[in-house]
Amino acid sequence: MPRYFIDLHDGIHFVKETEGFDLSDDAALRGKLVRILSKIAQGLAPVPERQDYLALVREAGGRVVLRARLSLDIERVDGT
Repeated sequence: MPRYFIDLHDGIHFVKETEGFDLSDDAALRGKLVRILSKIAQGLAPVPERQDYLALVREAGGRVVLRARLSLDIERVDGT
């Protein structure tokens, strides 16, 4: 079963996955990635106007196979 590593970057901090996940196929990999990004989204603070997260999925050999971006952009539309 292939092993994958999901690295996260929030624009300031970079967290490199060291343990990884054994996942059977692309669907399992995408599901794991969505679950991780969903947990991040649930913990976003309402203070900044913009928050971005980048997730890079690496194979055991180091090759990046997926990239995902999570963004929150809050702007006033009434002009105040």
